[in-house]
Amino acid sequence: MFSAVTVKDLKVQVGNWCKLLRKESGLSQMQLAEKLAVSRLTVVKLEKGENVTIDTLFKALQYFQELESLQVFINKRKERFEYESMY
Repeated sequence: MFSAVTVKDLKVQVGNWCKLLRKESGLSQMQLAEKLAVSRLTVVKLEKGENVTIDTLFKALQYFQELESLQVFINKRKERFEYESMY
């Protein structure tokens, strides 16, 4: 299956989104790192779209109150799949 979106592209987009959320909150990278209990380097990597753990990503989304939005999206997709698979 061909997709125009690459993993790298999505990682960069998510990183930019996290950076935007951080800046909108008026936090420095160090301040966010402290709030997430990670290193500043981890925040830098997240914002650059480099490899970080899924736990780090989820901590950031939770801090910015976006984790629930992700869960809603997943549940909607799951419901659609379950509905379609009934036939």
